[in-house]
Amino acid sequence: MIDLSKILNKQQRKTIVNAILTPFSWLYGAGVWVRNFCFNRRLIKSEEFEIPVVSVGNITVGGTGKTPHVEYIIEALCRQYNIAVLSRGYKRATNGFILASDSLSPRDIGDEPFQIYHKYNGLITLAVCENRRKGIRELMRLFPNINLVLLDDAFQHRYVKPKVNIVLVDYTRPPFEDRLLPLGSLREPMHRLVDCDMVVVTKCPSNITAIDLRSMKMHLDLYPSQGPYFSNIRYADPVSVFPIHHPELTSLYSLNADDTILCVTGIAHAKPFVKYLRAFNAQVKVIHYDDHHYFTRSDFGEIFDIFESLNGRRKFIITTEKDSVRILNNAYYPPTKRHHIYYIPIRVGFLEQENRDFITDLVKAIKA
Repeated sequence: MIDLSKILNKQQRKTIVNAILTPFSWLYGAGVWVRNFCFNRRLIKSEEFEIPVVSVGNITVGGTGKTPHVEYIIEALCRQYNIAVLSRGYKRATNGFILASDSLSPRDIGDEPFQIYHKYNGLITLAVCENRRKGIRELMRLFPNINLVLLDDAFQHRYVKPKVNIVLVDYTRPPFEDRLLPLGSLREPMHRLVDCDMVVVTKCPSNITAIDLRSMKMHLDLYPSQGPYFSNIRYADPVSVFPIHHPELTSLYSLNADDTILCVTGIAHAKPFVKYLRAFNAQVKVIHYDDHHYFTRSDFGEIFDIFESLNGRRKFIITTEKDSVRILNNAYYPPTKRHHIYYIPIRVGFLEQENRDFITDLVKAIKA
């Protein structure tokens, strides 16, 4: 087999790949256009419900921050509404409608729904179902007092017509610089943003300038009622994945140049998380797996072989909050290594904008 990397430069390889993928991107786009045409002309019907449904989705493949934004909405509205969260439960090992309970694992309902359920158990009802219409009907039947449903990752699921459609756009991967699958990461063409009610630009840098905000608004070209709203990810102090007394690592600011972090991630876009860890004084080594990866016995063998080979006065494994859910409930994780591993909790914060508040505007849209 010819190794093209030895005879072509990076730009030439990129040009060849683009030429190969472009026809497939056109075919994908044609399929998306036909599907949306059928829904827009009501050849395929969308269903509305008596109670308000809020969809939180995106137009790109993964990694825009849906889960922390769903959590932000839950925290803001759980005292005003009886909230049910419905997700398809991506990569779960089950099918059909399943109501979350304490006896279920991430494999039963998916890692993100599992995280949300255990974080807000008692404040919300949570279920998974790949058929969103069936899932909403079942939730309404089982819990007649529910008066708000949050749909996770449902912008493309047009069989349900939400009262409010929220679309998240990643600041680091703006749709106006992207292409349709498989050439790029767009699941929908950018013009589909006109079909949503609110657009949130996520993962904004902490030092974003007014010029950057104006540029993003200009390129997105939204109606004034749609926003955009701007949010960022805010990291908290490390937490031990397994309950232990007197954890050694309570703040990343306590790290110094003699300490070492092994960063283990299984999320769609790990670069911001890795960049955050590298802002501290410790040395950082990274192992990355696919998004929603379920760790095997051999994975942990590899992780700890690398961990033991690292130098450092103090050594820690640090992972993401979503990964910690799959590790905590994994029987293959060595019990003797539990004191080494920590996760970094994340929260969403919204940038202040004159005469615009995300939750206030969301409640108005729900009640409209």
